[in-house]
Amino acid sequence: MIKVVIADDQALVRGGFVVMVRAAPDMEVLGEAGNGTEAVGLVRQHHPDVVLMDIRMPFLDGIEATRAITTNPDTAGVRVLILTTFDLDDYVYRALRAGASGFLLKDTAPEELLAAIRILAAGDALLAPGITRRLIREFASRPEAGARSSPKLLDPLSAREREVLVEVAGGWSNAEIGERLHISAATAKTHVSRLLMKLGAHDRAQLVMIAYETRLVTPS
Repeated sequence: MIKVVIADDQALVRGGFVVMVRAAPDMEVLGEAGNGTEAVGLVRQHHPDVVLMDIRMPFLDGIEATRAITTNPDTAGVRVLILTTFDLDDYVYRALRAGASGFLLKDTAPEELLAAIRILAAGDALLAPGITRRLIREFASRPEAGARSSPKLLDPLSAREREVLVEVAGGWSNAEIGERLHISAATAKTHVSRLLMKLGAHDRAQLVMIAYETRLVTPS
């Protein structure tokens, strides 16, 4: 069973997500939170696989709650899926930088929400929707964003690892990267694992952020 915690300060919205998740035969809801502080507490108590996290909440917002979860060694393996009303939102970008593994709009169809939870629970990042890459490109292209990650961060990477990072930034899967670079999917997966280790990235979503912010990939 995929274990889920749901955090949203609007009771009706939160209740709707609870109903959707509980209706899935392979999922269970471990708890509900009305603010970021409660969300962090539930995560530390139950260690769910995925947290559905609203951004704008009282006491502790979704960004700081995400950071508290992903930077704590005891909960760093928990995946955070950001839920938002707006598809291009500076708060969403900041949440991705804080360690979120992806985001969805709140009006997403139930089947898409459940599919997203399964993707994150499997250890991947939700990068397939073009809107995610568009959001990253939008904010990574700002002058102040580029200064956050120096190109020197990429110095430890080999030429092949840089090539793989470019493909990851394009949203390609390991199998697709293998086809594009004429290597096996297993080899591509090994390169991605090394990238995560060398760059200190939480998951593939963070690798995409680094690729854009170091200007390895230029927004276009």
